Formats: sequence, structure tokens, C-alpha cells
Amino acid sequence: MEYINLGRSGLKVSKLCLGTWHLPHLEEKDEYGVYKINVEEVRRIVKRAIDLGINCIDTANRYHGAMAPVDLQHVGTSERILGEVLQGFDRESLVIATKVRGQMAPWPNGEGLSRKHIMWQIRESLKRLRTDYVDLYQMHWPDPSTPIEESMEAMADLVHRGLVNYIGASNFPADAYAYMSQLARELHVPFVSMQELYNWLERDNDAKLETAKRYGLSVLAYSPLAQGFLTGKYLSGVPQSSRATYMPDLPKRYMTPERLEAVKRFHEVAQRLGVKDSQLALAWILKRAEEVGVAIVPIIGATRTEQLEENVEAVSINLKWDVYRELEDIYSALRAKGYRLTSYAFLSKYLLLRYTTPTITGASVSLAANCPSTVSQ
Repeated sequence: MEYINLGRSGLKVSKLCLGTWHLPHLEEKDEYGVYKINVEEVRRIVKRAIDLGINCIDTANRYHGAMAPVDLQHVGTSERILGEVLQGFDRESLVIATKVRGQMAPWPNGEGLSRKHIMWQIRESLKRLRTDYVDLYQMHWPDPSTPIEESMEAMADLVHRGLVNYIGASNFPADAYAYMSQLARELHVPFVSMQELYNWLERDNDAKLETAKRYGLSVLAYSPLAQGFLTGKYLSGVPQSSRATYMPDLPKRYMTPERLEAVKRFHEVAQRLGVKDSQLALAWILKRAEEVGVAIVPIIGATRTEQLEENVEAVSINLKWDVYRELEDIYSALRAKGYRLTSYAFLSKYLLLRYTTPTITGASVSLAANCPSTVSQ
């Protein structure tokens, strides 16, 4: 495994981060009809990831692992399971990241980025994770009802209290990242990352890479395999127990004739190189990071240790520039057909926000009122 600094900080993270949004599940369902998580398989995957050198693990307070969107009966499941399976490992050897923003209770302050909600949820996350601190605490998506200064000041207080080491955000507009980076400097806290949807198929966030470079942020890339559609397993249909079986919108978004043709050509390149489709998709991200001069860390999920091991091998693949350009040509041909895909509907609203970045002195930032209140990621 290779390691890089997260943002302009001294924090070293593995080039791949283990995600917990999609976890292995049992065939047994709970009283609500939701698949139960296979905790023992999660334990094996986490142990193997750590053995392979992965030191960064990402989660969120709302994640369940086999349900999207997540109802209030199942929020916190991924954090609780992660806290359980990490017992016995050296806490100081790990970089644990989690998020705050989504609805965790039915009352008015049960969601958002207010000081009250942030202070409540860090305590709850620490209990679920069974730890005294979080390495990276991220604002999961914008809260249009709360001034961003209030949110940032609350996050800064967590750093100063020793409950959080670094802060970041996810799914915010580019100019919001710029403003938050400036605020963080005034508040004397390390704002180090943006977590964004990014993979070979989905590049709506390309414009944010320049912001990341300018302000010294790393990009944690979620869904680097496009919800599994860049693994090749969907070329002949929807596999049993895949996430598309409980997220029916996924096939509708990805499995159009044009997209399947592009993914088929992607698959052919992987076959020619003698690598797995997933390995090529991850190697492409790492090469893309090299091209744009921004540290991009793919967040990988796994439901089997074999998947994990295959994905980790991508770090050692030296993707040649001619192959990289060939993949770009395939993608360009897809775009020429009018292709534009954003995996999560809410992202399109974020990208279209009329977000005006004010000067720092005495300014208050409020996001547009049309920002949705719930998301699946």
C-alpha cells in the first residue's frame, strides 16, 4: 500500500479508503423487512483491509449498509458495526472518517448543520464508533437553513476540544469549498477534504478539482466503481443480491444501450490489459489524480474479501498514458451522444445552486431554499 497526505495536512492516508455505505448482508431480514448485515463478513473484510495496509475507513451517521434511503429505525447501523469490528485494533493506527447532516430523529433539530445538531451527533457517533475522537468529521451535504459560519464554528470547536482532528465536507458547490477553506484558516482548524461522486462514467464534479487544487484539498471519491457498474458484472443483467436489487433506480440510470456499450468497450480494454474492470476503474482515478495534480482517494466498498483484494491490487497498476487517452476517447464518444449522468438526483440541485460567495468579514452564507433535506448517500 502507498500513502499520501490528506490535503495540506500531515495526516497520512492509504491511497484507497474503505467505505461502509454498502456492506455484506444476510438473506435474513429484520422485523421491518430490511436485510440484516453480515457482521462476521464485515469483520473479515475490515481485518483484511487493515492487513493490506488500508488505514482510512469512511462511514456516516446515517449509513445502514444494505438500505437506501435509510429510515430512522436503521440509521447509525454502519457506525455501530464498524465500532464493534474495530475493537482489538490499535486506534492510533487508523484514520476514521464519518459525517453529519442527515436526519437522525423526527424532531425539528433531528437533522441539519446547526450547532445543536452537530454537537449532539458527534457525541452519538463517538458512542456508536466506540472511540474518543474522529479523525475526519465531514459535513455530509449543505443545510440551507443554517448559516455556514455557524456550522464551521461548531466544527472548529470540536477540533479545539479534541473530539475531531480534521474537518471536511461533501456534496457542496465549488465556491462553498473555497469559502469554507478561508473560514477554516480564520478559525485555525485544518479543513482538508471534499468528498464527491467521481468515477470514469460520472464527472460532473470535474470543475471542483480546480478548487481542490487551489485550496489544498484532497478529494475522497465515493462510488468510484459507479455503484458496481464499472466492475463488468452488470453487462449481462442484474446479479442476485447486488445493490441494484434493492435500489431499483440504478439499472434505469446506468443500463441504457449507450452506457452499456461504453462500459463494454471499457471492459474490453481491461481484458486486453489482463486486469479486472474494477482495477482499471480505480487505476484510472489514480491516473486522473496525477494528471490534474490533486490527491484523489477512491472510497472502495466490498462485500467479499476477494473483491477487496482485487481492488487493492489497482494501486500497483501503472496505467500507461496511451491507455488513459484511449479510455478518454471512449468517454468522449459517450458524451458526444448527449450523455450526462449524475447518480444521485439531489446532486443536480446542488450543482445548480445560485451560491454567492461573500467576503469573509461579517458575512453570512445561506444556501438556496430548494436544497433537499434527505439523501441516500
